This record gives sequence, structure tokens and C-alpha cells, in this order.
Amino acid sequence: MDSGQLIGIIVGIVVVLAIVAVAIVITRKRKVAADRDRAAELREKAKTDEFGAREREAKAARAEADAQQAELDAERLRQEARGRQEEADKVRTNVQEQMRKADEVDPDVVTSKRKDAAGDSQNRGNVQPGQVTDDRMSADRVRDDNVPGSQSNEDVPRKDTVQGSTETNSRDDRPRNL
Repeated sequence: MDSGQLIGIIVGIVVVLAIVAVAIVITRKRKVAADRDRAAELREKAKTDEFGAREREAKAARAEADAQQAELDAERLRQEARGRQEEADKVRTNVQEQMRKADEVDPDVVTSKRKDAAGDSQNRGNVQPGQVTDDRMSADRVRDDNVPGSQSNEDVPRKDTVQGSTETNSRDDRPRNL
């Protein structure tokens, strides 16, 4: 090998190394530029996500405020309902008191005070037609006490209906003891 060939081989190696170096530098620049673009995209996405997160936090805060408002409204409604129930109980008590006074005044209503005053204590279980009793007995017991031989009310013909007629006499004219 002569020196010309040796110089040609060295120059060829240097040229190849220079081309490889330039290629490496260019790829690095492209990679850095791509990384910058990717970083910019990631930052943009992060800003969008952050905006979405703030929006969700605001919605969550509104939902929490709505829930607290609903709890306050529910408590207010509970108190209002309790007040109305108390008012209804007072009205019911007044109605019962008025009914009791009306029963005391009504001569057709047999109360325990009138029975004792009239001396009817031995006939306490018997209820005459047209009378209303203040005793707290069931309707079955009253029927059994009125029917001799403890027959059921179903076996006894009704006296307030006409045989063969579908009309019944009105019982609205009789006083009721509620």
C-alpha cells in the first residue's frame, strides 16, 4: 500500500465519521424539537385537565351546598310538620271536648253520669232502641246483650226494615255518640 491509498482510506473514514456525526446531531435536534412539542402538548393537556378539575370541584361544592340546603329544608319541613301535628292534636282534643259536652247536654245520649243519677245501674248492659251508649263496648257485645238466648244478630230479623221492601229507614235522625 502506498501512501496515496492510505491517505484515501483515512479521508474516507473521516468523511464517514463526519456524515455519522452530522446524522446524529440532526436526529438529536429533531428529537429535542419533538420532545419540546410533546412537552407543549402535555402542558396544554394539563391546563385543560386542571380547568376540568376546577370545574368538577365547583360542581362538587355546588352539590354539597345543595345537599346542605336540602337538609335545612327537610329540617324546616319536619318542624313545620310537627307544628301542624301539634295543632291537629289540639283541634282533635277540642273536638273531643266539644263532643263530650254535647253528649252531656243531649238528653238522648245516655252517659255514665246520667245512668248513675237515674238509678239505671242494674240495666247497664241493655241498650234500648234509639239510645246511644257512652260505654266503650263493641257492637257485637251490645247485640249479644240485647238478644235473649245469645243468638247472633244474623238470626234475628231487622225491625227497621219493611218485609219485602228494599228501602231502609234512615238512621240519620238518631243521635250518634262518637
